[in-house]
Amino acid sequence: MRTPFSPKNNPRVIIIQKLYAKFFNNEEDLNFPKHRFKKFIKDVVIGTIERNDVILEEISKNLKANSVFENLDKVFQVILRSATYEFLYKPNLSINIIIKEYLIASNFFLIKNQTKYLNALLDSIGKKLRSSNARV
Repeated sequence: MRTPFSPKNNPRVIIIQKLYAKFFNNEEDLNFPKHRFKKFIKDVVIGTIERNDVILEEISKNLKANSVFENLDKVFQVILRSATYEFLYKPNLSINIIIKEYLIASNFFLIKNQTKYLNALLDSIGKKLRSSNARV
C-alpha cells in the first residue's frame, strides 16, 4: 500500500515530522511553511503539544495492559498522539478518515508489518474514545 505521491503534500506527514522534531529532537522553533492545509497542520501540532498530558492519559487508558507507550517506536508514539488529538478534538472528522490518513502517512516511515499493528492500535483507541465521548 505504498503511495505514489510526495510526502510534502500530505498534511499528516508534516504533522508527524513537526511533532517528532518537538518531542524527540527538542526543537523549539516550530515554523509552518506555506501549505494549503497550514491551518489544520498548525492546529493539530500545537494542540497535540498543548494537550500532551491529556492525550497520554487517554492513550494509556486505551492501550492493552501489557503495552507500554514508552516502549513503542518513536514514530508510533507521535502518530498515536496526533491521531488521539484528532479523535478527541476533531469530531467532524470520522475515525475511518483519520486512521486512513495516518496509515498513508505512516508508509513514509514504517514497514508493512508495523502499519498493520498501527492500524489495529488506532482502530481500538479511536473506537473507545469516540464511544466514550458519545456517552458524555
